[in-house]
Amino acid sequence: MNYELIAFALFAGVTLASAVGVVLMQDPWHSALLLGVALLSVAVHYVMLAAEFVAMMQVLVYVGGVLVLITFAVMLTQRDDAETDEVVQA
Repeated sequence: MNYELIAFALFAGVTLASAVGVVLMQDPWHSALLLGVALLSVAVHYVMLAAEFVAMMQVLVYVGGVLVLITFAVMLTQRDDAETDEVVQA
């Protein structure tokens, strides 16, 4: 059996599972982490296609930039449930 085919099937499964997890997760933090896994596994597909420059741009722009922006947005907009309960009771 060809090792390249096994690696492709493994990373294709990781990509599909994490992409489905992005959509189905209730918590936005976990959804953002799964988006990072999906983007990194797509970069691995680019490496397997011998497109190393495109893979590095995928990692730098999408994982390094967009995912960090999403992470900060999630952290800044989430409320703590304990704080909201104290405000309502007061």
